[in-house]
Amino acid sequence: MITFTDVHKRYWKRRGDPHWVLRGVSITFPSDRNVGVIGINGAGKSTLLRLISGTEMPTRGEIRVNSRVSWPIGLNRGLQRNLTGRQNARFICRIHGFEDELEDRIEFVRSFSDLDDAFDEPVRTYSSGMRGRLNFALSFAFEFDTYLVDEAMGAGDARFKAKTLKAMKMLASRASMIIVSHSDETIKSFCHAGVWLHEGRAYWFDSVRDALKEYKRSIRLGRAANR
Repeated sequence: MITFTDVHKRYWKRRGDPHWVLRGVSITFPSDRNVGVIGINGAGKSTLLRLISGTEMPTRGEIRVNSRVSWPIGLNRGLQRNLTGRQNARFICRIHGFEDELEDRIEFVRSFSDLDDAFDEPVRTYSSGMRGRLNFALSFAFEFDTYLVDEAMGAGDARFKAKTLKAMKMLASRASMIIVSHSDETIKSFCHAGVWLHEGRAYWFDSVRDALKEYKRSIRLGRAANR
C-alpha cells in the first residue's frame, strides 16, 4: 500500500517564481489494484510517480510506501550516460543484490532490449528509443510488488512494443501497477481504478472509466469557457 498525506510539490520557474504541481494530495494506492493516473500535460502525473519511487522528495507532507516499488518504467532517467548498457545492467543488478545471478540477469537485459552490439556502447550514444528499451529491460529483470509505468508502450518499433505489451500483461498477473498514459485503451486494458490529477489535487475513482469520463468532461468545460 502507498499512502500520500497532505503532499505538496513545488518547483521553481526560471524567473524565480514558485510553481506548485501538487497541492495537499491525500490519497491511498491499494496493493491489490492497478491504478491509472490521468490528467492534462503538466498536471503532475510523472511527478507523482517520481515521488512514489523516491527519486524526488515532497516539498511538504508524507509518503508511506509499504511495498517493493520499481523506478518509473518509461522514463529515461537514472542511466549512467558514460557507462555501456552492460555496465549499467551490472551496476543495477549489484544494487539490488543479485550478485549470484548477475550474468543471467545481464543476459536477460541484453536479449530483451534488442540492443545487439550497442549493448556494449556508452549510453550517451543511444537514441531516446534505445534508452527506453534498456530502461524497460532493466525494469522487467527484477520482481517488484508494484510497478510504476510512465507511457511504457511508447518506445521502440512495433515488434518491441508487442514484446513490451506481452511482458506488461505477465507483470499484471502477479503484481500491481500504477500507470501514467495518454492512451485510453492502455488505461482501460490494465487498470481497475483511476486517479485524476487536476489543478494540484488528486481525485480517486473506483472505476477507471469514471475517472476518464470526468477528465474528459473537465476538458470540454475548459474549452467551452475559453471560447
